[in-house]
Amino acid sequence: MRTEPTLRIPLGILALLAGLGVYAGAVMWASQWIGQLPIWAQTIVYVVLGVAWLLPLRRFLIWMETGSWKVPSGASDGT
Repeated sequence: MRTEPTLRIPLGILALLAGLGVYAGAVMWASQWIGQLPIWAQTIVYVVLGVAWLLPLRRFLIWMETGSWKVPSGASDGT
């Protein structure tokens, strides 16, 4: 558990915003090809892309709080 202030949290938030901006830009760039798909396929692609950015978020938030990429031993992982 963190007991003193650290720059990981503000830098992590900036990195998260920058990463999401790059990801959103990549999806917007790819939309020129996604838009040529049938509407049902577009829906599936956009749902998958809309959820995919969440996959690394848990470990990133753990790193911001603890400085480690793994769940600390003895901590509940929510499962």
